This record gives sequence, structure tokens and C-alpha cells, in this order.
Amino acid sequence: MTFSDLGLSPKVLSAVTDAGYTQPTPIQAGAIPHALLGKDVLGIAQTGTGKTASFVLPMLTRLEKGRARARMPRTLILEPTRELAAQVEENFVKYGKNHKLNIALLIGGVSFDEQDKKLERGADVLIATPGRLLDHRERGKLLLNGVEILVIDEADRMLDMGFIPDIERICEMIPFTRQTLFFSATMPPEITKLTEKFLHAPVRVEVSKAASAATNIIQRLVKSGSKPWDKRETLRNLIKAEDAELKNAIIFCNRKVEVSELFRSLLKYDFDAGALHGDMDQRARMQMLANFRDGKLRYLVASDVAARGLDIPDVSHVFNYDVPIHAEDYVHRIGRTGRAGRSGKSFTIATKSDTKYVDAIERLIGTKIEWHDGDLSTVVASEGEDDAPRRGKGAPRRAGRKDDDRKDRGERKKGGERRARHGEEDASSVVAQQEQPDVAETAVADISERRARKEAIRSENTERKSSDRNEQRAPERGDTRPQRDNSRPPRHRHQEDNDTTVGFGDDMPAFMRIVAKV
Repeated sequence: MTFSDLGLSPKVLSAVTDAGYTQPTPIQAGAIPHALLGKDVLGIAQTGTGKTASFVLPMLTRLEKGRARARMPRTLILEPTRELAAQVEENFVKYGKNHKLNIALLIGGVSFDEQDKKLERGADVLIATPGRLLDHRERGKLLLNGVEILVIDEADRMLDMGFIPDIERICEMIPFTRQTLFFSATMPPEITKLTEKFLHAPVRVEVSKAASAATNIIQRLVKSGSKPWDKRETLRNLIKAEDAELKNAIIFCNRKVEVSELFRSLLKYDFDAGALHGDMDQRARMQMLANFRDGKLRYLVASDVAARGLDIPDVSHVFNYDVPIHAEDYVHRIGRTGRAGRSGKSFTIATKSDTKYVDAIERLIGTKIEWHDGDLSTVVASEGEDDAPRRGKGAPRRAGRKDDDRKDRGERKKGGERRARHGEEDASSVVAQQEQPDVAETAVADISERRARKEAIRSENTERKSSDRNEQRAPERGDTRPQRDNSRPPRHRHQEDNDTTVGFGDDMPAFMRIVAKV
């Protein structure tokens, strides 16, 4: 079968031929004819099988008729990451070079103003991540009631990134009569429910078992100690051992901080490496990918942002520096190699704490992965190494292994504490305790002494104030002001009396006590 047998337009066939493709992949041969007829399609295929072209080519054929209106795109493609969205745009540019279509890309890290200008001109094809699309919609810059074709790509990745609620909101904004093309490499129960809700009598195109790995990829597990420096040394030894066959490689880590640490370590040992993770600036991420595609970088240390759908056609090796926590991510990671029928190799570095994750991966792919040089039972623990799993947030801290002398000192200390609790102190410990002062009694004495000093100071101040009040000031000549009677006991500040002003009490200034003569 060739592309000309699928019913594509002459313009699209010409672009495909210029790109060097003659025969469609199984997912393309199964999905394109139904997509051209306007049917909903549910496509399930492992990564690297050409899913992107299976919806780009029929969309180009159908978009040859009609024009888009301002802020009302004709088609919408949802992608989980910026890199995937930009890659889909590149496919539309490549295969749509004979078409005059307006393509708008709505992703984060790009100015809103530039994207608004593209929407104002009218977008035949709108490619977006869910978050940025909803931002434009809430600003009133985008109307979705003219969408004719909706594509949800890498749906399982959408689920992992928490985009399913956003997708449900977007689907409710799009006309019910739309055509929906739904593609995923795996089909967890949540994705199945989503397809039942938003697809109408879909044609299921499944060219391989869900969550299966490509047979042209050699998979190996590599044992390692659990310490970071042990894993880094294991990785360096692997790279050196594969140097003859290694053209380029993607090295996957579970966390962004590990990406940065491993990247710096490889640079220290003179490896030609780059880094890619979600916290990087969008322009830097795209430049890093471009350098890796063009061969300017031999190694790319990346998080799972590079695990899904990125079209880097000739990656010879994939190294999993960390065993992925989610088994489905393993399928996507190793799918970066062995693309378009090529052969590839993947090596996964595993420690004793990764056993459960390795078991989950083997259950998912339905096969056992061979060990490169013996399994984990042959791992020799290095000095000071602790093979226990990493302590999670809130979990109790576990002590690592100590050398014999430190361990003996710790045991002696614990034994002395136990004897002290049960009243079995020896004579030396009793004498030591008798010589030490009682901390509690000393603290009580200090507090009593401070209280006594405070009471003395307070009593002295009270006597001074009393003596000042009892002193009778001699009346000066011509002074008609009445003298204060200090024989009365002091009254409350707010107590009412005939010669006391409320609010001043005994502290009322003398100039306010002048008695007017009648």
C-alpha cells in the first residue's frame, strides 16, 4: 500500500513525496481513510509509529475547502507540552507547503500579543496546550464554536499532567457535530471513560498492544549502588562501553534537580551534554532540542518532558538514569530510539529500592528485561551505602551503615542508657551524678532571686511616689489655688467626685484646678 491508495489530495501527496515517504505506517494506513470520511477515530499505537502524520495529512486534505474567520479557528489540536505542539506545527508546515493555511500556535513562554495577532487573521489550524488555550478564551480573544475537527494527541500524557478537567471544559465549548480524532499510546481506565464521553461511534485503530515496547529495541537492566555517585559512575562506564555503537543518546531522570546535577557531572567529565526540563525558558528548550537534532550535542539529559512524541529520528541509545515511577513512562522513554524501523538500545540503571518499579514495568510490557551484567543480588554495597528507599516527606529517618568502631560506640551508649532507666547504674555513674548540680533547683533559685529584685524595685518606686504626694508645697504670695488634700486615700482613675475630672483622676494638672471667685 502507498499513500496514493489512502485518498489524500494531490497537493498532500506531492508534499509527502518530497519529504521522502512512500509507504504509510500501520497506524497511518488504518486511521487516514476513516478520518477523510469525517468519522471519529480512536488510535492506539506505540510511540514512534507516525501518529502525528495520521491526523495531519487528512486534516490538510479536508481544509482545502473553506476559509477561517477572525478568532474562530476551523480545527483545534491539543498537545500536552510545548515541544509537542511546536513539532506538530512543523509537520503542518512541511506537509502543507502547497496550501495557503494560517497556522496559530498557542503555548506558554510566548507573548500573548503575537498570538492574538495570529488569531485576528483567522486560523485554519490552531495548535495549543490546554492551559494557554483557556487563557485566551477567558480573555475573550478566542471563539471555539467554529471548530470542525478536534484532535486530542498523547491523551495518556494529558492524564499524567492533570489536563483532563481542562480537556472536558474545552470539549464542552466546541460544537457537538465536530469530528474528534483521539490518539494515545496507552489506554488507562480514565482515558477509556473520556473516549466514551466525547467520541461518537469511533473507529478503533489499534496496530499494536497498548503499552507495548517496540521489538527492534534492545532492552537491558543495569545494577548499581543507590548513592548518586555510584549511579553516575555506572552511567559513565555504560557510555564508554557503548562508545563504538553510540551515535547520540537521551538520558532520562525522574526529577528536574537530578537533571541539573547529572548535567553538571557529565560536563565535569568532558562529555558533550545538554539539559532539558520544564523549568527552562521556552526559547532555551527549543534551542537545546535543535542542537541535539543537528548533532551539535551528543548527550541530552532530560526529564519526562522529552519522553513523549518528540520526533528525533536517529537516536541510537536511551539511558534511564532513574527507573520511571510510572510504568507507562518507560514505554515512552525507550520509544525515543528505534524509530521508523531503525534499531536502538535502552539501558535502565536500577538499585535495590527500584525493584517494585522494575516489576511493574515488566508486568506492563508483558516480558522480562534481561540484566546487562548480573541482577541486583550481585550488588556489593559500598562503604557507607544504604540501599533502603529514599525517605519520603514525613517518613522517619533511618540511620545509614556505620563502620565497626562507630557502631560499637553507639551500642555501648545505648546499653548505658538502658541500665540507667532500670536503676542499674554502676558506682562511677552514681558519683558523677552526685557531683553534678541539680539543674532544676538552680533554675528555681535564679527565678526566685529575679522575682525578689523586682519586688524590691517596685516597693522603692511606690515609696518614692507616696513621699512626693505627701509633700505640701508652700503657697506663694497671691496664689489663690487650693492646695491638694493628700490625706485621702488614692482613688480610682475613673471614680467620679465633685473636684475630680473623669479621665484625669489624681493626675489632673494643677492649672485645671483654679477655682473662680464669684
